[in-house]
Amino acid sequence: MQQKSEKTIFLSQVIGSVLKELREKVPNRSINNVAHEYGLDVGNTSRIENGLIEVKVVTLWKLAEAYDVPLSKLIKLVEKKLPKEFHFFED
Repeated sequence: MQQKSEKTIFLSQVIGSVLKELREKVPNRSINNVAHEYGLDVGNTSRIENGLIEVKVVTLWKLAEAYDVPLSKLIKLVEKKLPKEFHFFED
């Protein structure tokens, strides 16, 4: 099994924190009801929010939709939380 890089782990944590913040802004939005309503696994949805697993684009899109945010805005929110010098590959 391939080990995740520190950057991958960090990015997953940032994505998870943004998703959690968005969910908490929507009244009565628990991980359980979002997962069930959008056909997602409850455990995986929780692990995504906690930055423990990488999120697929399709799942990210579903979660953005659940929180009434365009996917592009969700990505921008993630980018704002990342350090300016964040890059996966060095020049």
